[in-house]
Amino acid sequence: MKKVYLDNASTTAIRSEVIQEMVSVLTEDYGNPSSTHSFGRSAKVLLETARKSIAKQLNANAQEIIFTSCGTEADNWVLRSAVKDLGVRRIITSKIEHHAVLHTVEVLQYEYSISVDYVNVLPNGGIDFAHLSELLGQEQKTLVSLMHVNNETGTILDLERTGRICKQYGAYFHSDTVQSIGKMEMDLQELPIDFLAASAHKFHGPKGVGFAFVRKNTGIQPLLYGGEQEKGLRAGTEAVHQIVGMAKALELSYANLETERNQITELKQYLIDALHTAFPGTQINGGENGFYNIANVLLPFSNDKTAMILFNLDMKGIAVSRGSACQSGSIKPSHVLAEILSDDDLKKPSLRISLSHFNTKEDIDLLVEALKTV
Repeated sequence: MKKVYLDNASTTAIRSEVIQEMVSVLTEDYGNPSSTHSFGRSAKVLLETARKSIAKQLNANAQEIIFTSCGTEADNWVLRSAVKDLGVRRIITSKIEHHAVLHTVEVLQYEYSISVDYVNVLPNGGIDFAHLSELLGQEQKTLVSLMHVNNETGTILDLERTGRICKQYGAYFHSDTVQSIGKMEMDLQELPIDFLAASAHKFHGPKGVGFAFVRKNTGIQPLLYGGEQEKGLRAGTEAVHQIVGMAKALELSYANLETERNQITELKQYLIDALHTAFPGTQINGGENGFYNIANVLLPFSNDKTAMILFNLDMKGIAVSRGSACQSGSIKPSHVLAEILSDDDLKKPSLRISLSHFNTKEDIDLLVEALKTV
């Protein structure tokens, strides 16, 4: 039985070139980058070369790239420091954010008595910019936190437009770009954005490593204290092998971006056409114009098929999801779909099918055939 992996929004397979780079560092350059002897200096060179490589891909200053353990840590750090250190008294976000943002905002509201406003979400999962401007018109030091590409529906936020509105009202702008970094171009010298979060395992790099982009002179302070690593902003010995792997993964992602994006875009259209043909009445949650590697599909099946659909697909060797992997153990419906679907549609099975360049049309055919047996 061939196994089919269609859950790339959850995590991606590591490229073989990345594994080779990481093995080389693990076996030959295992020194602590904070040590002053030759082993440490060699590791430090690799660390800073990786930082410069990532900055170059995003047209950022290398000093603005701070390594973290993941995107969740980066989100937590920015949100907490904005309130604790930058004087932010209000956060504007949306109810379709990743829980790394939503839960952190809830805790900050409790701990610091800040005010929180949720911008309206349109039926297609997009942000209501008129409402955002209305909220920003209230005088208070504010941080806006809105994700770039929604991890469940693939809805894309216009970062340029959002950033301009934030600047107009003097607000900080943070974006969780975990689903978009490495999959679309990003020019951080041009984008009016103060902070973003990224995670390597979303662009064919290793798990357990990510980074925050922190615009220089924002005044953000550490989340973790200890040593002076990362310019004193993130204590703890850096995982050099993972950081080097992340830099290599990002480099390869952008070197192959056009080819792989075209391949995945074509594959997504093949998927949508195949589902419409096999199951008339299939809907694409958020519309068909979302991010090119994510399709969130509402299948016209009866409600009693919903509970076991993932189990049945898994038994056939096919991996998809019903939402974020971070909440896969929950029996509650997706908080994202709850914002854009009717109560009746929410009871029907919706699957998030997310693609990579490793997928083929055969994978899609196997998925559709498996769904026919449900």
